This record gives sequence, structure tokens and C-alpha cells, in this order.
Amino acid sequence: MLTTVNDDLRALIRTIPDFPKPGIMFRDITTLLLDPQGLAQTVARMVDAVDGPVDLIAGIEARGFLFAAALAVPLSAGVVLIRKDGKLPGATIAEDYALEYGQDRIAIHADALVPGQRVLLVDDLIATGGTARAAIRLLRKAGASVSQAQFVVDLPDLGGADALRGDGVAVHALVAFDGH
Repeated sequence: MLTTVNDDLRALIRTIPDFPKPGIMFRDITTLLLDPQGLAQTVARMVDAVDGPVDLIAGIEARGFLFAAALAVPLSAGVVLIRKDGKLPGATIAEDYALEYGQDRIAIHADALVPGQRVLLVDDLIATGGTARAAIRLLRKAGASVSQAQFVVDLPDLGGADALRGDGVAVHALVAFDGH
């Protein structure tokens, strides 16, 4: 078997079959988070993959918050929280997006960024890309320049990373898993 640079991190990500429903192979990063060296290497490798300076790291609720904060410190950047609608206390702007059955909505504080700021979008996993694409639309609506996104895990069979690339966003993920 060919070894890749991130096989050490891949080995720390647990797969739980048939969760949350039959046929799904859930990629659980909590086991990666439990490993101090694995977590440190994850953050360091994500930092190394950033292209140029960024002003803010936008993390998608909830696991994206963990990585956004961890990346912000070495990148000397602030953190923007992208939350489900109704969870932020101040004035917000929001974006709707489609789910398999229905709609959802995400929001940021209306004063979370200054137009023109360079924002890196971060989350733990990219699957279909629905939430990430909505987050990019939301950030751009607020005036951000969003040209790159990072994820710990990519599920390329679901097409989310390709959809983001189609939206003009460079995508980087540390590991990829086949299937759903």
C-alpha cells in the first residue's frame, strides 16, 4: 500500500458504520481530537496549506469552530462564527440553503467583518457542500473575499469540494474517504 503524508491522521479518524442511518459510514473526528499529537499535526498541516495572509477564519458550527480557533492563533487572524439561524445574540445576516428534505439557514453577526477582508472557511468535513457553499455566499454577501476553504476530511464521492471549486474557491482537505 502506498503511504501518503496524512495517513497518520487518517488512522486517528474512526469510522462508524450505519450512523446516523443505514448505509452511511460516519467519519468521526472525536478520536483525532483526543490525540494531542494528532490534533497538533492537523492544525500545523492546515496552517501550512493556507495560501497567503488571511484576516479572519470562518468556522461552521460546531466542529468548524474548533479548527477555526486553532488556526487563527498561528495565522494571527480573528474568528467568525457561522451559526444556525437564531443562535447569535446581535443583529445578523443570514443565508438559506437546501437540505435533502427542506431548507436550513445559517447566520453571522452583521458586524462580523469589514468588506474586503480575506476570509478562510474551515470545517471538519466536506460532503455535499451545501452548508459550505451557503457559508461562502453569506460571507461574500457581507463583503468578504473568500478564495479558499479547508477541511480535515473530504468525501469526494459526494461532490462538495468540486462544487466549491466551481464557485471559485480553492479547496484543501487533509484526508479523503470513499463513499458516504
